[in-house]
Amino acid sequence: MLGSASSPQARQAAAIYQASAHLHRDTDPVIRRQLLALDAARHGAAELSDRLISSPVEGEPDAEWRVEWATGPSRLGHPTRPEDVAFTVATVAIDGRLHAVVGGPDELVRIWDLATGEPVGEPLTGHETRVPAVATTVVDGCPYAVTGDMDGAVRVWNLTTGKPVGEPLLGHDDEVNCVATALIDGRPHVVTVSEDETTWMWDLTTGEPVGDPLIDHEAGVPAMATTTIDGHPHLVTGAFGGGVMVWDLGTGETARELNTGDRTNVMTVATTAIDGQPHAITTSYLDVVDPGDDDRLSLWDLTTGRQVADLEGDTDKVQAVATALIDGRPHAVTGGQRGRRHPELRGTVRVRDVTTFRQAGRELLFPMPVHTVTVASNGWLIVGFGNEAAAFSRR
Repeated sequence: MLGSASSPQARQAAAIYQASAHLHRDTDPVIRRQLLALDAARHGAAELSDRLISSPVEGEPDAEWRVEWATGPSRLGHPTRPEDVAFTVATVAIDGRLHAVVGGPDELVRIWDLATGEPVGEPLTGHETRVPAVATTVVDGCPYAVTGDMDGAVRVWNLTTGKPVGEPLLGHDDEVNCVATALIDGRPHVVTVSEDETTWMWDLTTGEPVGDPLIDHEAGVPAMATTTIDGHPHLVTGAFGGGVMVWDLGTGETARELNTGDRTNVMTVATTAIDGQPHAITTSYLDVVDPGDDDRLSLWDLTTGRQVADLEGDTDKVQAVATALIDGRPHAVTGGQRGRRHPELRGTVRVRDVTTFRQAGRELLFPMPVHTVTVASNGWLIVGFGNEAAAFSRR
């Protein structure tokens, strides 16, 4: 039947159904509805995507998330080699309109209009290797991006002009794993972490490093996030074999080490506030090479250093965590790989209320592993899966 479709609309509908048929053929109607709506958006059929996600399923609640857009392999603008997944997204307002700054598996940094998912202007050029780290901030009223590459170079960009700001920030001699921004004494700063096991802090107003590099966990640091504790800016870092450390960015000194026990392989870190108090959410494993079933998602009170809760035995290998306020309550958004022992390598995004650590609604599923989740200021979820991306809004 699908092969006999003759009209353009019928052929498109057939292609949409076949895109992930091997995943949704034997699933329940709720999962099938969501995957078909995603595939329709990947094929540029926004109206069909809306109709699909709005379809009622007997005995089930309405879908919570609609697909605003999805790139599809031909629209992303990055090479689509499956082995080159190095995809990261940060959002920022440029001239009052939300945009996404995208680093991918090449040396280019791209800007997308968040409302449409379409590229804006020419890619930012200057890196010589792929760009796995991106953050955004505002300097003197102008939106800036800070990007780090595989060679250790960190570049700063004025997003209003699309031009680099000054020379690259040079201090690392290996891959930049992640970058994060913070205000220190009212001045914008960026913190950079590298495979060379150092953490540098830079004043973005001057482009100069601040003090000596922090010597962290004597191990690779794949994750970090900034927060405010007792009115002072702090950095939370997670390491392979090094647990979780909290740093006072005003002094450059260690504030505390969180007791992760034998779960020292920390893969993700995000921060949030619960009842006005700073908290961190981390993902850790016993065996970082083959995580198996030992995943742990933990919630920490950063004022006391106490672990508040954890959720073990999740069916996902969590690879990304973001936080957001939903209906005024702090939530964690996790992205990862569902059914890690299955050849389909399906991705998943789950939303949890961090005050209860309970999942809010059904998970979102993807045809490829999810490695990036970002929450924009308008509440949209930006999800990177495989070499593609999609944006979701609450219905």
